[in-house]
Amino acid sequence: MLDVIALLGLAVVATAVVWKGSTWLETSANRLAAGYGVPAIVQGAIIAAAGSSMPELVSVILATLLHGEFELGVGAIVGSAVFNLLVIPAAAVLVGSGTMSTGRDLVYKEALFYMLAVAALLLTFSLAVIYNPLEGAGLQGNVTRSLALFPLLLYGLYVFTQYLDTTEYTGTADADVDLVSTWLWFGLGLVVIIVGVEGLVRSAIGLGEAFGTPAFLWGMTVVAAGSSVPDAFVSVAAARADRPAVSLANVLGSNVFDLLVAVPVGVLVAGTLTITFAHIVPMMAFLIFATIVFFTIARTDMLLSRSEAWLLLVLYGLFVGWLLLESVGVTNVVPT
Repeated sequence: MLDVIALLGLAVVATAVVWKGSTWLETSANRLAAGYGVPAIVQGAIIAAAGSSMPELVSVILATLLHGEFELGVGAIVGSAVFNLLVIPAAAVLVGSGTMSTGRDLVYKEALFYMLAVAALLLTFSLAVIYNPLEGAGLQGNVTRSLALFPLLLYGLYVFTQYLDTTEYTGTADADVDLVSTWLWFGLGLVVIIVGVEGLVRSAIGLGEAFGTPAFLWGMTVVAAGSSVPDAFVSVAAARADRPAVSLANVLGSNVFDLLVAVPVGVLVAGTLTITFAHIVPMMAFLIFATIVFFTIARTDMLLSRSEAWLLLVLYGLFVGWLLLESVGVTNVVPT
């Protein structure tokens, strides 16, 4: 009991640390965008998204190298993507004005590229099972470094499309921004976020072990929600400042970074890693379902309303409920 209380205390302290680091990161990202004169959507999709996604990247590396649980890292990434899609936009709407404009750039470029990222990662895992199967181990395969390069190259294409947007953008740079000090604050914010989220991840791992929850399942909830806190702070702060393009672009850009960079980097660092297709497919299937729901809601009237925000939260509640049923053995969609 005392161990559980200590872990909860660690989670509270780590959350405060993450909040502080996220504040520095969001402020620095705004100043960098102004200093370089980039459009708001690029600020959200590249600068803020990559920065706030560092905890997910760290969680994959730590889970793979320190704990030997690559699927835990993948579960954290998929769970984080679900959290980003369903919880963060809903929270941004509910704490803001009650509605949020999505815009055609987000719906027809960011969201579509994000769906391509989901398909690319699932294809990478499928190729691992088809071409690098484990003999006598069922639907298991090895994800090699050569396979991991495929999603990374796709992310390079994503960055290139964002670069083209900056070349076509006619905005002017703010000469009053001290870029050197702003980059230093941006870097400090990243470091503080990583430290804070590491505390959240450690507390989540301890709580999962205390209650006997399977690793890849609690990775989709506790670790995923903890590592998504920076995304939530950045997006909600942007929404409250009436910058919906930055808020939603950060959500989608973070998911693209997580799927196309964080997971492959785990493979590149560790070498060949094994995945179980029976574990991966149900996780990815729910992510695809959540993506379809989010895209449909974002497309209707190019607006997220308060009622749609509650629908997203209810769907996330069903997701958590399903994983709880899986963890106690009531359902067996994801075989353990």
